[in-house]
Amino acid sequence: MLARVRQIHRPLAGWGAGGSLGAMSAFEPPPLVAAYLRLVRFQHTLFALPFAYVGMLLAAQGWPGFATFGWVSLAMVGARTTAMALNRVIDASVDALNPRTREREIAAGVLRPRAALGVALLGFAAFAVAGWALNPLTFALLPVATLFMIVYPYTKRFTWACHLVLGVTIGAAAAGGWIAVSGAFAPGAWWLWLAVAAWVAGFDVIYALLDLDFDRAHGIRSVPARFGAVAARWTAFAAHVVAWLAFAGAALVTAQGPPGWLGLVLVAILFAFQHRLVATRGPAEALRAFDANLWVGLVVLASVTLDLAWRANG
Repeated sequence: MLARVRQIHRPLAGWGAGGSLGAMSAFEPPPLVAAYLRLVRFQHTLFALPFAYVGMLLAAQGWPGFATFGWVSLAMVGARTTAMALNRVIDASVDALNPRTREREIAAGVLRPRAALGVALLGFAAFAVAGWALNPLTFALLPVATLFMIVYPYTKRFTWACHLVLGVTIGAAAAGGWIAVSGAFAPGAWWLWLAVAAWVAGFDVIYALLDLDFDRAHGIRSVPARFGAVAARWTAFAAHVVAWLAFAGAALVTAQGPPGWLGLVLVAILFAFQHRLVATRGPAEALRAFDANLWVGLVVLASVTLDLAWRANG
């Protein structure tokens, strides 16, 4: 878990690497290319990217244009690549000790830290160019976003609140999508940021259950390691209650209609499913519960898109 962006790695590790979705494609990239793709878990951008688009669509109250869409997409891919590569480098020594993570590319010696840092620099270059192209505020906030990406991997070494730091870091994607269009903060952006931050913090606590024993043995800080599995489950539940209420706050201030609220009903069902799963079957189901979160962003994006179309044609 200490490559804890454990949060965004392990659950979908099969994508493009022998998993069910990877098997759907006849294309097999060269081994070195495949190693780099596994390093950054490119497909895991799906956790944050839908919310960047949600912020973008709500700020524009519709389609903001292909240029904005393209720059927002580049910024998100660049930021995600930078954060993931840095996490792999910073956490490599701990990854090598954890039986669950010792096969990761740097820990296993497949890629060198220098190569991962090169990937991080390329990602940051894309992030910076996109921020500059969008508007002055997005560019001015680049140092803040970068600081969070660098600091997060170290927080789990000294505070169990690391889950919240990760949530705030990823939640910035939603606010970033809004700012990319408007060039300013607004109540809707703040509500979305809070919602995503609480959602991510909650599912990260659930995922940390997988490494509870390892974290305690090696001094890694997390809510499960500090307070135990039962308290961790309740903490994650409370975080997801806050997340849902914040999503509802965003829906209210952006005047969403029935499609938007239907999406929030589905989100509540996804939250309930994962918490019921872990509560009834124990921490061993944390991975399956975590996987349910992949659908949250997609559901919210789909419902917001349908709501905007419904209002435009109403």
